Amino acid sequence: MNEWLYVGLFFIVGLIIPVGAIGVAWILGPKKPNPIKQSTYECGIEPIGEGWVQFKAQYYIFALVFLVFDVETVFLFPWAVRLSQLGLFAVVEGIVFILILIAGLVYTWRKGMLEWA
Repeated sequence: MNEWLYVGLFFIVGLIIPVGAIGVAWILGPKKPNPIKQSTYECGIEPIGEGWVQFKAQYYIFALVFLVFDVETVFLFPWAVRLSQLGLFAVVEGIVFILILIAGLVYTWRKGMLEWA
């Protein structure tokens, strides 16, 4: 029961700190609403046209694919460092992980998501 006391205390402190910081900022923050501050842009130039424009989602997909393979490196590095001390099961798990990532790369390549057309 003693270890659950620490978990509960950690949970309570984890809730109090962000809620307290937001509350203090709300209480102490300046409250002077202004039409200029409420406008879409605060750079001093009046906005022209619509604020909604269509972006190509391909840029975001390219960034997400890069992020996936960047995070893969984080997971594979400790595995590769201790490869000689791992058993056969861990080696097979690593190979399956790499094969899944290769399948994802082939999928994105065939869909044309890696081309800047």
